[in-house]
Amino acid sequence: MNENTLKKLAKPMIVLATVIWGSTFFILKDTLDDVDLMFLLAFRFTLAAGILALVFRKRWRAMDLGYLWRGGLMGALMFAAYAVQNYGLMDTTPGKNAFFTAVYCVIVPFLYWAVDKLRPSRWNVLAAVLCVAGIGLVSWDGGISLTGGDLLTLCGGLLYACHIVAVAKFSQGRDIFILTVLQFATTALCCWIGALFTHGIPLDGLPARAWWVLLYLAIAATTVALLFQNVGQKYTDPSSAALLLALEAPFGVAFSVLFGAENPSALMYLGFFLIFLAVVCSETQFKFLRRR
Repeated sequence: MNENTLKKLAKPMIVLATVIWGSTFFILKDTLDDVDLMFLLAFRFTLAAGILALVFRKRWRAMDLGYLWRGGLMGALMFAAYAVQNYGLMDTTPGKNAFFTAVYCVIVPFLYWAVDKLRPSRWNVLAAVLCVAGIGLVSWDGGISLTGGDLLTLCGGLLYACHIVAVAKFSQGRDIFILTVLQFATTALCCWIGALFTHGIPLDGLPARAWWVLLYLAIAATTVALLFQNVGQKYTDPSSAALLLALEAPFGVAFSVLFGAENPSALMYLGFFLIFLAVVCSETQFKFLRRR
């Protein structure tokens, strides 16, 4: 597939990835009762790395040490983000987990300030205020009641922001397919080490339903969706990519409500709206509402 085709498909790829991820929140919530988190992540990233390594085996000629450390760092950040977010999911609802994770879109401009010395605009500050207000409404239960799972999810959002910045930086002038395979392999290695420490490897086997979920997560949510994210980010400017990636949150709530995993209150919906509005504000500055 040539560069021009990839550029045309970049944004549709990101949107399709968010649809797939949105479908995983309520699935994961149930599956984590039967499967250790570290083993679940190790399985999905090992299978994904193996599939992509075979599919793109002809590209390995370009491999060098530069790819190794870049892919390794991207993989380490991805491992940390996924682990923290999914541990958070154990103590919160799928919808809240989806929206709190989307906070990474507001954090990205401030991280770029630290990396590239580019000061955030007043729109970024407004987005941060809207985001904090939204989190407050979502967590309101006669008072602010952030669970440990909510706090872990917010930390996961910060780690996802670091991962987005790393992909944007490290993919410049590099083969994104090689980087993706190395990223998955590093994440898988970290997860297998984690599974040994948590004694999460299922020596007695798993229920049949759990294996189907693992295959869906490995093939659709990892091999396909994360590859689409990396390719899409390479050929899309960071602001547009961050806004499109934020669609994961409303898709996550939509699937969760559709399949009866939760029933958000009106106040929670308002909080969700403010968080999403914060993302739109941060990444578009509401230019689509103003006259040229």
